[in-house]
Amino acid sequence: MADKYISISAGGVLTEVAATVSSSGAANAGDIPALDGDGRLDDSLMPSGVSAEVVVCVASEALAENDVVNFWDDTGTLKCRKADASDATKPAHGYVKAGVAEAGNATVYTDGFLPGTALTKGSKYFLSETAGLVTTTAPTTSGAIVQCIGVAVSATEIKFDPDRMFVIRA
Repeated sequence: MADKYISISAGGVLTEVAATVSSSGAANAGDIPALDGDGRLDDSLMPSGVSAEVVVCVASEALAENDVVNFWDDTGTLKCRKADASDATKPAHGYVKAGVAEAGNATVYTDGFLPGTALTKGSKYFLSETAGLVTTTAPTTSGAIVQCIGVAVSATEIKFDPDRMFVIRA
């Protein structure tokens, strides 16, 4: 719930108005912005060229909130799926903040802060062999990949900055 302010309507009446947390475009022109539940401005309130780096593409499987994802080419169409360290075919390229159904359009963040829970500040997080997830323990299975995806900056956020991967050989 956004804070409110007093505005004078066209008829001179004082009216309480909620500040805008997210913008739907021109209809919100002139609105006073408010911080969201995380204490930040929503990307929709930012001017052109100042926002998160995102790619919108079709999800080739259902994705859960905060899944780490992999981009891939499906006969000329960019798609995304859960990243997976179990082999070299699905390294991490981004993450989603909201779940999406298979064949739905996913908004994939390629930078920023990956949300999490009970993270250890300062610890490196690696792509997990469990699809879509991260772990503090680098994989050790032959044929798996090791890819650090970032460092926890708080108990609830990892600075997403994926390293190049390498394949574990027996």
